[in-house]
Amino acid sequence: MSNYHIKHLEEYYQVYRKSVREPEKFWGEIAEEHFLWRKSWNKVLEWDFNKPEIKWFEGAKLNITENCIDKHLYRTPNKTAILFEPNDPNEAAEHITYKQLSERVNQFANVLKANNVGKGDRVCIYVPMIPELAIATLACARIGAIHSVVFAGFSSTALATRINDSDCKIVITSDGSYRGAKTIDLKGIVDEALENCAGVETVLVAKRINSDINMKQGRDKLLQPLLDKASKECIAETMDAEDLLFILYTSGSTGKPKGMVHTTAGYMVYTAYTFKNAFQYKENDVYWCTADIGWITGHSYIVYGPLANGATTVMFEGVPSYPDFGRFWEIVEKHKINQFYTAPTAIRALAKHGTELVDKYDLSSLKVLGSVGEPINEEAWHWYNDNVGKKKSPIIDTWWQTETGGIMITPIPYVTPTKPTYATLPFIGIQPALMDENGEEIKGNQVDGRLCIKFPWPSMARTIWGNHERYKETYFSAYENMYFTGDGALRDEVGYYRITGRVDDVIIVSGHNLGTAPIEDAINEHPAVAESAIVGFPHDIKGSALYGYVILKDSGENRNQDNLRKEINQIITEHIGPIAKLDKIQFSEGLPKTRSGKIMRRILRKIASNEMDNLGDTSTLLNPEVVQNIIDSRL
Repeated sequence: MSNYHIKHLEEYYQVYRKSVREPEKFWGEIAEEHFLWRKSWNKVLEWDFNKPEIKWFEGAKLNITENCIDKHLYRTPNKTAILFEPNDPNEAAEHITYKQLSERVNQFANVLKANNVGKGDRVCIYVPMIPELAIATLACARIGAIHSVVFAGFSSTALATRINDSDCKIVITSDGSYRGAKTIDLKGIVDEALENCAGVETVLVAKRINSDINMKQGRDKLLQPLLDKASKECIAETMDAEDLLFILYTSGSTGKPKGMVHTTAGYMVYTAYTFKNAFQYKENDVYWCTADIGWITGHSYIVYGPLANGATTVMFEGVPSYPDFGRFWEIVEKHKINQFYTAPTAIRALAKHGTELVDKYDLSSLKVLGSVGEPINEEAWHWYNDNVGKKKSPIIDTWWQTETGGIMITPIPYVTPTKPTYATLPFIGIQPALMDENGEEIKGNQVDGRLCIKFPWPSMARTIWGNHERYKETYFSAYENMYFTGDGALRDEVGYYRITGRVDDVIIVSGHNLGTAPIEDAINEHPAVAESAIVGFPHDIKGSALYGYVILKDSGENRNQDNLRKEINQIITEHIGPIAKLDKIQFSEGLPKTRSGKIMRRILRKIASNEMDNLGDTSTLLNPEVVQNIIDSRL
């Protein structure tokens, strides 16, 4: 038997050694013993990081939904698969059993087929956190269509970019969404986006807020009447191990977002195996990840990972602050949550409101606390540990990426001793390396460098949609025969890893990766703006916030600068979404540049972070005098 469920530290080391020494044998055993296959593979792994090309379980045939749904129908048909907790605490929660999920996914799959969607077609899903979002993704997988879920907080411009990049023929959306006390007109955003998307033939609209919406004749269809008529039977499409499962966009440090491509078999095996172990999930546990399915965390650890293990997974529509900052803890008590997975941003925001709202609820059901999206700072770690976990529920500080598909470095609860701010040890099968500036691997402990991975793992992204060259350039060109994560890390005296943050121009704000280039492009469209530069600076709640240095075409003295700031943030909201708005906008006469014209962001970061005592050598700048000018007019 393979070690599917690791229970103590010695076993972790044994299994880890095996997974590194004999990776093909190890993953082959995991895959064979725990999943349904229509046909076995010819070869567990073939890889070449120079091309780069990675294939897992080549030649195998399967359908991921048979592993997430059908396999559980014999043993636990009436177990809750998805537990939907609505935005309004007075609205009843919905328990969707595995049998009901099967029927609803099949009906949705049949609606897609009836609307000319087949294997390999791309489907854009722009739906809030309601059951239809999870059901739509699974329905796509059922028939072999490739889903591209776009977070329902993105603007119409960002949505249109993603629809066009992957050439989606159909969009699934809802009339609107609830967000705390607000409603958002999602259908209106879709209509605006589709003015620039010639390839979309059909829009399916779920009703959530029951608002009046415009329905375009011949294109738009209400979803529910179609579902009501659809059959509850749908034979799953036979998929090849390396057939595409989904495309998910992540911010690039340059230009347009990257459509990361994830394939079927390796992704399924790895997300299921990591879920089981990283959360120590047991048969009747109730598991809750607070992320949105619009992000990779939701794909892997709300939908695919939990359902492949026959788990009960919670989908929460609302926000942590509505109707008050005790909402998370009220839900934990109400549904007796056992594993709770959230972001440091949420923890910091909740910590600001003291412990009264935490102490009010019974959190004794909690067994595991998780953190995701960015490294958790020490203060938040202790608050989470002391007040939520009552020092008895281990915190797993998980490091991974959209590109990795699943958790890469994490403590295993009740197995790995935790250490605040450290993601601790690599997960089974993951071979990290720290690299120096010269491309050499740094051996030993108590060192820091750039974090790379030197051997493939099953859930890694295979390419960037439509741009394999960019995939190679971004992840495999910095270091020979290595996947470069874009993150810096340090390794302590016992080999624990601590992620120190991005080394490129991507800033993590509230757990969201925001590339600086698209934000700067948006700002530069303002008629008064000549140039701009965005950097991150420390923020109590968000971890990092965005600081913009903006050069105006004229001196700007005659303009109302507060209005300008509002207009700039409005443009960013329209182009990218409100998550990318700037906390601070400083108008400046110039930007520090090298003689080749490159903006010295390092200096701008230090000024924004109020670390002016060590700006480094500025004498090589083309315009060193501009630095003092920026310091003098700092916000």
